[in-house]
Parts: sequence; structure tokens; C-alpha cells
Amino acid sequence: MIDLIEKVRQLEKTEVNDIITKRLAEFESFKTKSENEWFSELCFCILTANAKQKTGAIIQNQIHFEGFKTLSEETLANLIKLNKHRFHNNKAKYIVMAREFANIKTIIKDKTELEAREFLVENVKGLGMKEASHFLRNTGGQNLAILDRHILSLLAEHKIIEKPKTLTPQLYKQIEQKFTELASTLRMSLAKLDLFLWYMKTGEVLK
Repeated sequence: MIDLIEKVRQLEKTEVNDIITKRLAEFESFKTKSENEWFSELCFCILTANAKQKTGAIIQNQIHFEGFKTLSEETLANLIKLNKHRFHNNKAKYIVMAREFANIKTIIKDKTELEAREFLVENVKGLGMKEASHFLRNTGGQNLAILDRHILSLLAEHKIIEKPKTLTPQLYKQIEQKFTELASTLRMSLAKLDLFLWYMKTGEVLK
């Protein structure tokens, strides 16, 4: 863990810190955005499950909240497929099902981040722990870990965890606790640490 802490602290002294700070401000600004924009972000996170963020963002920009709310399941599936994005039929089905939560901002506004994540995982088909945490971070949350393959790989490389073959909700929370301890040592939010670690593995700062 000491080696990883030092790497993050060195990265904090570079221009990457400014890029990450700007990105976090964009996430924070989501708190004032409309229900439509929140629903669009929810659909984006459904799209990114077991698939690339970049193509998910491209699809989101093509469809917008209007399309997520009104297009047929078949049309959505075709648009997703055209972008060579994985699991187009399931993603389209889950987006149509998610329309029940088009007012997701209002639904979770009085919940803590942990309560909101639990609600999303239990009620929104296509969202697991990682995707629900991703959505909450992108809409201004600070205190949840997004344990994707890049983050898990980095934590395993530095002997903080053993890389799991299957990530159950219980194991997710156990690893998240180690992630929280790491963030506490660095005196930064989980959201900020996630972006630093993601950059270390990919060389990018995405949403």
C-alpha cells in the first residue's frame, strides 16, 4: 500500500490533479441538473456495465434523454449495436425498464449514498454495485468506490487485495473498505482516488 500511496502523492503534484479537480467539479454540478439529465446518466451507467465507457458515452450523446425515454426497445438495440457496444439487446431492454425511474433524482434525493446504491441495485435492472456507484459518483457522490477491472487490478498489483474471480456484493463492500482506508490515508474522497487510480491504469480521466 505504501508504494501506491507514494505514486498517488506524486501524481497529485502534476497537471493530472487539475484535470481531476475539474472533472469532480463537473460531477458536483450534476446536483443542480434536471431529472432528464439524471435519467440520461442512469442509462449511460446501464450501457457501461461490462462494456467500454467511451462507446457508452458516444451512444449517450447520440440518443440523449429524449431517446432513452421514448425510442422503442428495438431501435435502442440497433443504435447500440451500430456502435459495436456489447449486449445490445439486454442493454436496450434494461433502458426501457428503467423508464419507471425517470424521476430518479427525486426518488433518491433524501437517501444517503449507501441507501441510494442499495435502492439502485435492488430496483434498476442492469445495475450492479459498480454501476450504481458509478452513477452516484457521476451525479455528485463522493463516498463510494467504483471497483471496475482497472481498479481491482491495480489494488491487486500492490498487494492490497487478492484479485477476485467473482465480485459478490459482500466482497465488493470488503474491498471498498480497503479502498476507503487508502483514501483516508491520502486525505481525499473515494471519488478523487478512483480517478487517480483509473488514470494510473489507463492514462485517461473519463467520467
